[in-house]
Amino acid sequence: MKLKAVSLMATVVFALSATALTSRAASDTEGAIKSVVDSSIEPLMAKHHVPGMAVGIIADGKTYVFDYGVASVQTGKPVTQHTLFEIGSVSKTFTAALAAYAQLSGRLKLSDETQKYLPSLRGSAFGKVSLLNLGTHTPGGLPLQVPDDIHDNAQLLQYFNAWKPAYAPGTYRTYANPGIGTLGLITAKSMGQNFASLIEQHMFPALGMTNSYIHVPAAKMSDYAQGYTKDGAPIRMKGGVLADEAYGVRTTAPDMVRFVQANMNLIDVDRKLQHAITATHTGYFKAGVLTQDLVWEQYAYPVTLDTLHEGNAPAVAVTPIPATAIEPPLPPQQNVWINKTGSTNGFGTYVAFIPQQRVGIVLLANKNFPIEDRVSAAYRIMSALAASTQ
Repeated sequence: MKLKAVSLMATVVFALSATALTSRAASDTEGAIKSVVDSSIEPLMAKHHVPGMAVGIIADGKTYVFDYGVASVQTGKPVTQHTLFEIGSVSKTFTAALAAYAQLSGRLKLSDETQKYLPSLRGSAFGKVSLLNLGTHTPGGLPLQVPDDIHDNAQLLQYFNAWKPAYAPGTYRTYANPGIGTLGLITAKSMGQNFASLIEQHMFPALGMTNSYIHVPAAKMSDYAQGYTKDGAPIRMKGGVLADEAYGVRTTAPDMVRFVQANMNLIDVDRKLQHAITATHTGYFKAGVLTQDLVWEQYAYPVTLDTLHEGNAPAVAVTPIPATAIEPPLPPQQNVWINKTGSTNGFGTYVAFIPQQRVGIVLLANKNFPIEDRVSAAYRIMSALAASTQ
């Protein structure tokens, strides 16, 4: 009996010791990652007077979230894992996933022309533009923003009816909210539902994104970070035509990390949705230094910081860039750097991941600071993470 008792006690002690060692190792790993993140993020915030940031990390498939500063200068409320940030054009990646899902469901084809879903555009130049062109910024020269004098979808369709392309579709990349926004509008119509409802009530829950919204409910407004302009004035995004579809998502760092995990096939989600998300990494056009996927942009890995700066430069969003179709389209790749920037007047976002390395990063800030510095910080952190997994 004594031998059995001793044996049992030894087993318990060994198990507790192993648990402690595992816990200590996990803590050491998180501490090392936090040190790397701190060394890039804290100087960045000081340089640009960013009130608050949340940084999500995926390292060797495991996730970490680090919070910095305040969600509001006025109240002093700290950034937490519940803080909602505007993510601007990173919202477009959800629009792309929904369109890919609709295609897998037989509701649309990316090769379809817009006039198939918007009959009032029949016979117009815009009516002959494909949905793929909308999703890859290659319809022929749309403006960056929906014109200020357009206040509803009826006026938008009138604008599209009168629109004259500057280039043949598929020959130039011209970054544009109206194009991706219209893809979202058509996708929702093909699925017979409201766009915001499809994202909030179906896609977010399917991804386990429990704190993400297009329209922030009253009960969650206390978690909504205050945004700040470059001059430090408080501001938040207002709605507008195609805002929901092009730049309307508000979310947290933990939720965005889950989305990046889904993009690297690291979590269990509905099989069709997973196929749709992966399909958005298909390369359709070569434009300058980047490969244009369905909204996402990718670069062969390893990639230099100079190349990422060039591909994400502000000029790329406002300058027409010759585009060459990739025939056949490039299937989703693993050894690539995939990224997307997002900005509103009061927030700045950057998301990047390398599927083969199982590393990724989400930068959320309640101030719109230069994209170049977002990319530089992410590159330093990601390079350290990638090196540690090899």
